[in-house]
Amino acid sequence: MFLQWKLIFQKTSLKYLILILFGGLFLALVITFTNNPCNLESLMINNEISSYEQTLDPEHCENILEKIDLYNDQCKSQLEILDCG
Repeated sequence: MFLQWKLIFQKTSLKYLILILFGGLFLALVITFTNNPCNLESLMINNEISSYEQTLDPEHCENILEKIDLYNDQCKSQLEILDCG
């Protein structure tokens, strides 16, 4: 059995092993974020808050408030409610 693994690693270069490891790590991160939609939703809302802070559009703020309310109802962590002015 050990001889078979030794032959496999001799044929496979270090570059491919590193590529496979990074691919596995990337896949693990994707699975982690998709298993808990609250993490991804929080990132998306924070991104929208950043874009709102640049434009200060009241309609955009109302849309973000609705998303924050839904997020706070569905997830453990709570996001702070925006002041739309």
